[in-house]
Amino acid sequence: MIDNIILRTLRERRSIRKYRDEQITDDELEAVLRAGTFAPTSRGQQSPYVVAVQNVEICGRLRRMNASVMGVESDPYYGAPTIVLVFVPADHPNGLYDGTCVMANMMIAAQAIGLGSCWIHREAEMFATDEGRGLMRAFGLPDGLRGVGALALGYPDGAPADPKPRKDDYTRIVR
Repeated sequence: MIDNIILRTLRERRSIRKYRDEQITDDELEAVLRAGTFAPTSRGQQSPYVVAVQNVEICGRLRRMNASVMGVESDPYYGAPTIVLVFVPADHPNGLYDGTCVMANMMIAAQAIGLGSCWIHREAEMFATDEGRGLMRAFGLPDGLRGVGALALGYPDGAPADPKPRKDDYTRIVR
């Protein structure tokens, strides 16, 4: 079987649901964000917008907004010190796919440099609200965007869980 650092990184990446309080470094954040910019996008349009939030007050607002959509009081971002939001033009026919590729690239990059990440949902609902649209304006984003998702990002607090076994009929080869 072929094996290399990229294939191992893909196999070893796990969703992290507990983070240390320590903020990641600027270099680490830049590496993750830059990896997102190299994701494939429809016709090379680079339609997504990425916003990394480290401001404690704004992170708190995001935590409350997401928890409200989810109907819980717990922290949907698992205490991660950095929240990375991905947006796409709402009218872009392939925007959701483009944003998804950006998120995947960033999760793989995070794993590769020793950070933990977890894909978080409900950003579409969060940023469809008046409060969400106000935050997007405060972030300097253009009108007409929708949230794709977010990454909880930080240093893992503990070892990740072992991977679940892959299902037997996951792939097929037709020759």
